[in-house]
Amino acid sequence: MLFALGVVVFVLGLLVSIAWHEIGHLVPAKRFGVRVSQYMVGFGPTIWSTTKGETEYGIKAIPLGGYVRLIGMYPTAEAVDAKPRAGRIAEIVSAAREASAAEIRPGEDHRAFYRLSAPKKLVVMLGGPVMNLVLAFVLLAIAFAGIGVAGASTTVGAVSECVATSTAAECGPEDAPAPARAAGLEAGDRVVAFDGQEISSWEELSTAIREAGERTVPVEVERAGERLTLEVPLALVERPLLDASGEPVLDAAGEPVTQTTGFFGMTPRAELQRQPLSQVVPVFASTTWETVKVVFTIPVKLVELVGVTFGGGERDGSSIMGIVGVGRVAGEVASTPVEGVGLAERAAVMLSLVASLNLALFAFNLIPLVPLDGGHVLGALWEGAKRQLARWRGEASPRPADTARMAPLAYGVFVVLAAMGLLLVWADLVRPVSLAG
Repeated sequence: MLFALGVVVFVLGLLVSIAWHEIGHLVPAKRFGVRVSQYMVGFGPTIWSTTKGETEYGIKAIPLGGYVRLIGMYPTAEAVDAKPRAGRIAEIVSAAREASAAEIRPGEDHRAFYRLSAPKKLVVMLGGPVMNLVLAFVLLAIAFAGIGVAGASTTVGAVSECVATSTAAECGPEDAPAPARAAGLEAGDRVVAFDGQEISSWEELSTAIREAGERTVPVEVERAGERLTLEVPLALVERPLLDASGEPVLDAAGEPVTQTTGFFGMTPRAELQRQPLSQVVPVFASTTWETVKVVFTIPVKLVELVGVTFGGGERDGSSIMGIVGVGRVAGEVASTPVEGVGLAERAAVMLSLVASLNLALFAFNLIPLVPLDGGHVLGALWEGAKRQLARWRGEASPRPADTARMAPLAYGVFVVLAAMGLLLVWADLVRPVSLAG
């Protein structure tokens, strides 16, 4: 039941992300006077639709994308002074022009998309990816700053039995009791002050313990709503010296460097800790960059996926996944029992998952190939560059860029994307990526 709920939540997140993307195209197009005949979420047969004004809004059966139909995407033959040509490619280009021109009502040529200036075309075509980028940031902000990230807290998770000689050693009959146990500290206590200093984080507490040395210090804790003061006889132990990344520091001989440090004898409980928005920004930037790198290495990833899917072997977590694979992960996030992981933690993971999906939509749609947004952006940039060059030369403004010539490429890219989608579905079914490994 929980697995199915996780999948449903993911599918809803996918539909919202697609709808949000298409709004990024719809709103500026309408604002610039372009007639938008359709706004659809999904492909295939229409499940539901309604017409408001001059636009039909609807949901289709296959939630693998969406579109807004902007009239006059390609300039007419008259606008670009196209000459009749022979050959199959010329026929495809001509058919694309005619289909686009057929959508333009009499007297509404000025409302065709191709009539927009290059900057306005860029706003319309970049609107969708930018909306995904914004949504990804909002979702990550909710997950990190609103819900929080699990981390060590000042609440006692467990109390050590003894003062062990190393972190892996077991207690023996000759070992002294751990200072926290000797002082009466219990699991569930929350440390609020150490040696007279207020404590608000595990980092503050662990630093104070290390620096306190071998002496008895007063430790204030909250237990069952009451504040108690315990006298804790700290001990000294030898522990490896760690660098900023948490890795052991090695000497010239390659041996771990140790240091004498204070020992308290408690394990902190992991709790959700809300992060400031300033911490969300670097996480967002890093996640976006990693997603962009994955998207632009898709050919390599696909070759690896083909080898694993049809040649055997294990598929690791770095493999690209399709909608089936991501849906499976969402189901596992919702249903897999993990000690200490509750509803809030699962909600944060789901939000991060949908945020990653939006970052993938952002990066993927910027690939400079039609029918993706990046292909239309490239056409607008080319047209704008020609017009700017004509201005510098004092020449008449050139005709619109004949973007209909990209139609054969668009069909080819569509076939490749369809094949890639089928491969991902098959790989996700026969070689699924699982959180359990």
